[in-house]
Order: sequence, then C-alpha cells, then structure tokens
Amino acid sequence: MSRRAPRTCAALAVSLAAALSAPLALTAPAAADGQYGVTPLRFTVRAGERTCTVDADLYRPAGADPAHPAPAVLATNGFGGSKDDGSTDAIGKAFARRGYVSLVYSGLGFGKSGCPISLDDPDIDGRAASQLIDFLGGRRAADDGTRAGYVTLDGPGDPRVGMIGGSYGGAVQLATAAVDHRVDALVPMITWNDLAYSLDPNNAAGAPDLPGAFKWQWTNGFYLMGESQPLTQPALDPSRINSLTCLHFVTRACDTVRTLDSGRYPEDATRRLLSYAHSVSPVSYLGRVKAPTLLVQGQADSLFNLNEATATYQALKAQGTETKMIWQSWGHSGGMTDPAAGELNLAQGNLETSYVGRRVLAWFDRYLHRDQITGTGPDFAYYRDWIADPAHTYASADRLPAPGRTLYLSGDGRLVDRRDEVTRGSRTYTNWLVPTSHSESSLAGIINLPDPAPYDLAGTHLAWTSEPLSRATDVVGAPRATLRVRSPKAERTQRSADAADHLVLFAKLYDEAPDGTRTLVHRLVAPVRVPDVTRPFTVTLPGIVHRFEQGHRLRFVIAASDDAYFGNRGVKPVTVVSSPEDTGVLRLPVVQD
Repeated sequence: MSRRAPRTCAALAVSLAAALSAPLALTAPAAADGQYGVTPLRFTVRAGERTCTVDADLYRPAGADPAHPAPAVLATNGFGGSKDDGSTDAIGKAFARRGYVSLVYSGLGFGKSGCPISLDDPDIDGRAASQLIDFLGGRRAADDGTRAGYVTLDGPGDPRVGMIGGSYGGAVQLATAAVDHRVDALVPMITWNDLAYSLDPNNAAGAPDLPGAFKWQWTNGFYLMGESQPLTQPALDPSRINSLTCLHFVTRACDTVRTLDSGRYPEDATRRLLSYAHSVSPVSYLGRVKAPTLLVQGQADSLFNLNEATATYQALKAQGTETKMIWQSWGHSGGMTDPAAGELNLAQGNLETSYVGRRVLAWFDRYLHRDQITGTGPDFAYYRDWIADPAHTYASADRLPAPGRTLYLSGDGRLVDRRDEVTRGSRTYTNWLVPTSHSESSLAGIINLPDPAPYDLAGTHLAWTSEPLSRATDVVGAPRATLRVRSPKAERTQRSADAADHLVLFAKLYDEAPDGTRTLVHRLVAPVRVPDVTRPFTVTLPGIVHRFEQGHRLRFVIAASDDAYFGNRGVKPVTVVSSPEDTGVLRLPVVQD
C-alpha cells in the first residue's frame, strides 16, 4: 500500500497537535478584569505504577470563598494538546466567567505533565484525575501548599464537580467517573466507546473477536505525534520516557500499534490486541459510570463516528445512568476549527447562543447547581445541515430512530422497494493488490494537503442504485445491510490461523444527484472483515444525518478496498447473487418531518 510521506516528523506532529487538540475551539474571548484569577499549580500523583507531576491551572471566579463556595469544572486536553493549547484553557475561562471553579490540566504524557501516554486508562489516567478531585474536595493540597477551600461540597472531601472536554479529553471523563463516584456530571464530546473499533473497525455484526480493517492513517498519525514529542516539547519531563523502543506511550500501546501495522493477526496476538484496546476503553467499564452524562458526537468524524456515542448511550441508558445525546455537525473530519453557523464555538463565546452550548450549561445547572427546575432537553437531538436558519438546525426525538425503510439488492444493479421486483442475476468484482477505492485522506486537512473526491475504480466494486426519490428522505442513524457473497478463494483462506486472511470489503452509501454527481456522506465507510463467507452477514454502517433530496438516488456500494485502511491479503474475487428468494437487504433509519 502506498503512503504519502509527511513533510517531517516535527512538522506533522505540530500540525496534528494544533488541530486535534481543539475539540471545542481554538481560543476564547479575553475575560474582563476581576472576573476570575488564575493560579498555576503542580500536583504529584500516583498513576498506575509510576509517580509523576501534573501541570494545571486553577481558575477561581471572583467572589468564591469559604463563605460563598462554587461548584467546580475539571477538564483536560485532546490528544497532543495541553492545558495551554487554547481550547483547554478556553474551558477554564468560559466556566470561571460563569461562576465555576475551573481546574484544567495537561493530561498524562502531554504538555508539562509527566508519565507515559496510557490512552485514558481508568487505572492510570482516571486515578490521576481522581487525585485532582481530592484537591477540589479539600483532601489534599497542590505541591506548593495551595488549597481549594471554596468549592461546594456534597460531603467531607466530596466536591460538586463536573467534567467537560473533547476527544482524548472526553474519554478521560468516563475513565474518571468509573473509578471515582464523586463526579457529578459529564459532557464527553467526540470521543470513543471502543478503541478496537475506532482504530481497527469491523462493522460485521456478531464478530466481536475478529479484527477489522486497520485505520492506518489516523492511528499512525497519533502514534507519530506522541512518539515525536522530544522534537516539539522542550525540557520534557523525564518520567514521560518509557523505553528506547517505546518512548512516550505505555508499552502495550506501542505493541498494539505495531501489531496493527504488521497486517498480521495470529490468534494470540489478536487476543492481546483486542484485550488491551477494550481494557482502556469505556466499553469495558461503563458499568461503573453512574454520573449523569451528556454525550456530544460529531457527524463529520471518520475517527470516532456516531456509532461510538450510540454504543455508550445505549449501555448507560440500559443500566439506568441518566444519559442524553446530541449529534452536532463537527468532528475530527471537519468543522473543528470553523464550526457551522450557530454551532458551539468557544472562540466566539457562544455557549449561551448555540444549541449545544445551552444544553451544556443546562446540564451543569441541573447537576452542579442542583436546580430542579432546569430542563436538560430531549433525550436525543441531531443537527440538520439542510436547514438554513441556525436557530432551527436541530431536531429532537425521545429515542434513536430504528431502521424503517427496506430496499432490496437486485441482480441488475437496482435498489428496489419490493422483493418481487428483484431480478435474478450475479455480478463479480475483484480486488487488486493496491487500493482501488478512496473515501478520504484522514489527515489531509490537518496537514494542508488536497484530498481527492471519493472514487471506486471499475471492476473493483459493485453498486446498487434506486429510482429517483419521489420525496425528500431524511436518514438519521446507522443504515444496516444484510449480505451474502461468494468467494471460493476467501473460503479457503478464512480457515487460516491468521485472521488477516479473512475476506475484507467496504460498504458505503452515496447520494446521487440528478446530474450524476455522487456524494459519499461525510466520506464515511464501513470496513468489514467477513466472519464466514459461506453465511449471510449483517453490516452496520456508520451513523449519518442526511437528507436525500427529491429526485436524488440512493446508491449502495460494496468495494474491494479503501486507501485509508489495510485491506485484503491476496486477490479474492467476490460474486453477489440475487434472486427474489434470496438477496441482499438494505435497511435505512428514515424519519419524517
């Protein structure tokens, strides 16, 4: 697989850090004099088997004192950032102006904080954050003796505290709440549910132990950013160094990336890979999270797609944790530094005027100020990019839409509404030894490189296209496809002891305009490592919010490869056979205005 070489390690690391550490905004408006004071602090913490320092800033709002305590907000940076990166300190300023005691800190392994990067492990990053909560609750002082005696307490050593942040600074909230039930409210934004799915996704249902297709661009971009920090961070804390072969990550994280990069998945290595990725992910510890949680996920996000937040939402709801979810417009793949009109942007100071900002403020009012009157909004809300008026871009529902419209894959390449309209037939595609389909260059926008429009080369994919739609159709959620394919070569190789020999394909949904222009919604695809090519399998595509306008067509595609992922080992022709009695099915979660 050919890969575009970065300009230099240092340049790529700087570019990534600037963009990926800004899940909320780049900067916040300057605060008026006297609204709050800022005190730099350091804390020596125990993090797993290591002891290291955490670099933090304490924002104390004017008027907060032991006689007039205030609730607290705790936040940390996205991957590659720090407390000073412009987005993290924006949180401190924004909430201090609103009367909250804000403690923002550089996450372990970033900025001037010590310890290796441990991927928001609850037993390391979560325990470290818990010791900062001890400070807010009066149980301990900072290293210089500073104490916070002006935070509202729910009991001795129990501060009233919420957490907010995005991406890496989102998952740490769930990790902290899992090990410390003193946390009273969470607002995790654009973060993950399961790193095994995030970095090596398999969208085939019922195959939890089968690795997917390695998301090499995103993964290696983050890995390079973390490992190249000596080039970008002067006077690096020596506790950050792990070993010569794994400089700044914990060893198991380096081992995971190297296993993924190898393209080989023998049984033992795969078990270790999935075990570690699961163990540091919310999927493994959500049962211990009891704090009310407002999940905010981005529609433009090929790193952590909407399915990640959905999985977290459903797990928390099922166990009775108070949980609500918003699907905003921007994520890691677009809009982070330039949100759409009316979207949350702390650089504009629009907490009060943006829909998501108002929901966040209401969440903290309800659970930190304990205002029983404050409503926290609907269970589920989603941004609609086809609505021009920013005041009305969000729709809401009391539950996630379920797949409701069913289409059938006809043997002549049509998507039809009824099974009896299916034409008998078979069609075949063949993969090449190099990628022949393109969805996105995951890091192109971040390192200022052009990204070609999505494409699929002839003979290396199959497509099914509907008739022009008689009315606008709004799809909100994750489409599902049930498929049966034939591939004699894949049948033989799937018996290999190496899971990498299983067949890989990529499912996706295009919007085709009357002039033939095709749009891959947010450039999202569903990588699939087929569990058993002799049996039907179901694919869950990434969630979308998209209006297919009247006169447009739905185009469902399965492709042999995608250059943002590792694909098939060897050439494996694939045939899809259709008949009215036995054909593929596409189900869409459609909502009506």
